[in-house]
Amino acid sequence: MPGRRRLPRSTPEEQGVDPQALLNLVDALEAWPELHSLMVVRHGSVVAEGWAAPFAPDRLHELFSLSKSFTSTAVGFAVAEGLLTVDDLVLDHLADEAPDEPDENLRRMRVRDLLTMTTGHDTDPTERVRATDDWVAAFLAEPVEHEPGTFFVYNTAGTHVLSALVQKLTGQRLLDYLGPRLFEPLGIEGATWQQSPAGIDAGGTGMSGTTEDIAALGLLYLQDGVWDGRRVLPEGWAAQATAKQVPNDGNPDIDWAQGYGFQFWRGRHGSFRGDGAFG
Repeated sequence: MPGRRRLPRSTPEEQGVDPQALLNLVDALEAWPELHSLMVVRHGSVVAEGWAAPFAPDRLHELFSLSKSFTSTAVGFAVAEGLLTVDDLVLDHLADEAPDEPDENLRRMRVRDLLTMTTGHDTDPTERVRATDDWVAAFLAEPVEHEPGTFFVYNTAGTHVLSALVQKLTGQRLLDYLGPRLFEPLGIEGATWQQSPAGIDAGGTGMSGTTEDIAALGLLYLQDGVWDGRRVLPEGWAAQATAKQVPNDGNPDIDWAQGYGFQFWRGRHGSFRGDGAFG
């Protein structure tokens, strides 16, 4: 059932964490509006956790754009299984959905550009795309003003196209494709994913899981894709997905401007994160 404990529990002191620092963190977070849950993992053990009612360990929570990091993981599996490469042209797989006369920038768009939010769109087309019944065709019909790979614009619709690619190549929705590859090894149960009108998992948003599900994914990436001594992620994918693949601003003082990986944000001090609306 959702919320089943999988990670070991430990006192903060046993993992070299100052308990007063954790109390200070909780005190600071209480000032945030509607903090739903918190789980702190150190050296693979949970050293602090808590939920604000009505939220609870077994309650699924919509992850919003944190869903993107799960979509990226699905792409990693598809790459390892030889179904595509990150340098494949998008239209090599989705020509049937493309305009009759695609412009040159669209023709040059690669899977890598979808992963790194550098599709070449001047503004985020997501709102326009999601107002249609066919999100993939609508995305491919959008003007691509810049050379793909050169211009960062956050683009949830682009992540949906990654979901559509995986579904087309595997014959399975993301939720089912990730089942034996990611969810079962990590003990993720009961996850759900909203779909487009065409029956494709939204990809860029819409997944729901528990707090410990998120912690497990983060720990898996921290451990270079290894879980309980078993390799789960393809060799090298964790490092590649969380590395700075493209610049996105360059301001040295804020975490939002430290570059972007494959649907993971880079932060200061060498950190990386998955991130969704409302924290």
